Amino acid sequence: MAYPKTLAMIMAGGRGERLFPLTFERSKPSVPFGGRYRIVDFVLSNLINSHIYSIYLLVQYKSQSLIEYVRENWGLSALMPDHFVTVVPPQMRYGKDWFQGTANAVFQNMNLIRQHNPELVIVFGADHVYRMDIRQMVDSHIDRQADVTVAAMPVPIDQASAFGIIDTYQDGSVKAFIEKPENPPPMPNDASRAYCSMGNYIFNADILIKGLQQAERNKENDFGKHVIPNLLKDGHRLFAYDFATSTIPGSKDFEERGYWRDVGNIKAFWDAHQDMLGDNPLFDINNERWPIRASRNDLPATKIMGGEITNSIIAEGTMIKRAKIINSVIRRGVTIEDGVEVRDSIVMDRVVLKKGCMLNKAIVDSYNVIEEGVKIGHKNTEPYFRVSLDSSGISVVASEKQTGRL
Repeated sequence: MAYPKTLAMIMAGGRGERLFPLTFERSKPSVPFGGRYRIVDFVLSNLINSHIYSIYLLVQYKSQSLIEYVRENWGLSALMPDHFVTVVPPQMRYGKDWFQGTANAVFQNMNLIRQHNPELVIVFGADHVYRMDIRQMVDSHIDRQADVTVAAMPVPIDQASAFGIIDTYQDGSVKAFIEKPENPPPMPNDASRAYCSMGNYIFNADILIKGLQQAERNKENDFGKHVIPNLLKDGHRLFAYDFATSTIPGSKDFEERGYWRDVGNIKAFWDAHQDMLGDNPLFDINNERWPIRASRNDLPATKIMGGEITNSIIAEGTMIKRAKIINSVIRRGVTIEDGVEVRDSIVMDRVVLKKGCMLNKAIVDSYNVIEEGVKIGHKNTEPYFRVSLDSSGISVVASEKQTGRL
């Protein structure tokens, strides 16, 4: 059986307000992650690894950094017209409005769906850290003869009120879609957990167009709140795909099965970095059989003059003198001078940490120069320019250099 022609439309236009100040000059999908990545690299890598090569990336707020990044790092074959990653800013084809929500963003670009003429349309977010073989979700969609398939993540029932919840029958068909319910309905076979919507969908193309047109007539703009419930009410076949059943080649036994994190706030962002550390990380970024594709660079190898490095990730082009680095992630082109101590922290591209400065549970954004002897982080009471203290206790130093390549 021939695989259905598939088009992916990725929602990459969010403001990312809860990640401020990391999103002061860039969109959330463009925020650097780990030693060599941006958040957007996870969804794009999952699509490419799943042999889905026709990808539109819908952007909106503070998009220049993301546009430049995709142009430089995500060019596919020019010889095959259906192999592309194309950034699509708001075209305002239906008036003067920018995208008003996820559904409206796709509605404003329905011309792209019609031009491509796919059988299936994948609508995914660009804000999460995870690995997923999307073909397994497509196979489930086809096998069940679904009109719409919604990716579902099992979460503990006592935490489920914070999410949009999918109530399903025994066969996985969707009974109801409930936004942040006080009493979440449990999974059919597990009273201790509920299905949380991941905001990732597969649509039959004709059903998607119908749902978007209906939502536009009703001035409704969101997939989870409007399009999905409307299609369910109209009697279409909606199914939940249990993301926890997904398998990934090359996964290690010690990794968390079905690892998925919404890194939408500073604490979650910091936690996800910690999840990559240790002998048995919850999420091992190194997987040759399912790689997360990193940005290209021509930096030299890291040079270490001395000091102590424990349980840390160090990217290319870094110069480390006699410093102490513990439980931290150091991105590319960083300079760390003598006597510096970095503990439980994230240091982004081309930061300079001068002699004797100390970071403890801090995030330092790109291009900063932290002066000699400065102390930033956990339990430190000395004020420092551009530091925001998150409610979780994590100190964040905003970027010093305003650049389209942040």
